[in-house]
Amino acid sequence: MDSGAWAVAALVALGLALAVAAVVVVPWRLPGPTRAARAAAFREVPEDVVDRGRALHAALRPSAYSSLFAGLVTPLLLGLTPAGAHIVGWVAQPFGGHWLAQAVLGGLTVLAIVWLVPLPFAAWRHVVLRDWGLSTQSWRGWVADLGRSGAVGLVLGAVLLAGFYTLTHVAPDWWWAWGALGAAALVVLLSFVFPVLVEPVFNRFTPMPAGSLRDELMELAARDGLPVREVLVADASRRTTGLNAYVSGFGATRRIVVYDTLVGKASAGEVGSVVAHELGHARARDPELGTLLGAVGAAAAVVALYLLGQWDALLRRAGVDSIGSPEAIALVLAVAALVGLVTGPLQNVVSRRIEARADRHALRLTGDPATFAAMQLRLASVNTADVRPPRLEYVLFATHPDTVERLAAAREAGAPLGDEEL
Repeated sequence: MDSGAWAVAALVALGLALAVAAVVVVPWRLPGPTRAARAAAFREVPEDVVDRGRALHAALRPSAYSSLFAGLVTPLLLGLTPAGAHIVGWVAQPFGGHWLAQAVLGGLTVLAIVWLVPLPFAAWRHVVLRDWGLSTQSWRGWVADLGRSGAVGLVLGAVLLAGFYTLTHVAPDWWWAWGALGAAALVVLLSFVFPVLVEPVFNRFTPMPAGSLRDELMELAARDGLPVREVLVADASRRTTGLNAYVSGFGATRRIVVYDTLVGKASAGEVGSVVAHELGHARARDPELGTLLGAVGAAAAVVALYLLGQWDALLRRAGVDSIGSPEAIALVLAVAALVGLVTGPLQNVVSRRIEARADRHALRLTGDPATFAAMQLRLASVNTADVRPPRLEYVLFATHPDTVERLAAAREAGAPLGDEEL
């Protein structure tokens, strides 16, 4: 077989692997709360919490949809016309049009354009969050964070572009095979190094002082069979009033990270409830399985990209000779944007099922559905959540069950809602 036939075979195998993994790993059979339980839970959410959440999300909706539109249209305009190829060629002209200059400098220029165009809408969102008291970050801090994320993207983008287009240059017929292996390996590598190298760029982490809360969290993890190395507090309050926690790392590097806002605003039991949810992810090996699925998906994407490059009409529209050419970077981004538009809701369905399983784990581990319910109400109030969002937006964008679903799950586990004050 030639390389194209092998690529088809590889894509079929990878697609089957993803399908089997999705059937086996995702808790599709997990029962959701009944309609009656959801209706009862919604009636017990304070009216001011419901109204404030709806009002905030109505205020955020214009910037969110504008950003989504800009983030989709920009790569389509660059990639489905010769504009992207012309930009790459123009940037590389001072270097004689060398393919490596096209790959790195031209590729970074196109990526920068795609990143910069939606920024005004991100600034608009920041204005709304500041006006509502949900963001504590100054404009100086906001710009500094943009600079940090841009620097991380610059380094990572340069490495990826140089590596990928070196493969396409030296192995024009078989780059898909090496690229698929490299993409899978990169996903695995980033899952390990991100907590160590990237998270500290954006937050400061300090060990939680010795005391009853730290002891309770360590004991909770040990009781769950997931001992952790340490409990850290992240300085989230310099950006947000929102509450959160997560479990980071694998095995011996596992650690609990709690936002300082959560420590300051929630009771010890409520903090434990949030951490128990995160331990549920670790217990079910969601990070490891997510990394595995991501690696297989990344490999499949590279192979599919190679096969898509056989579509001559698409290449002519983009003004390029090969999808493996650096001049085709905008076309690659356009394809990625369209694929993301289609697969995003499917990924969110999977995410909601996994998050619901972690909720069930938290309820079992703590044995305290009343505190779980109180924490959900506190999260909805402090984070100004839309407790029951419009159905279409929920289907398209929600990565977690909504507040009403989570309260209903607690109700079905035996929590008399409203027993604890916010």
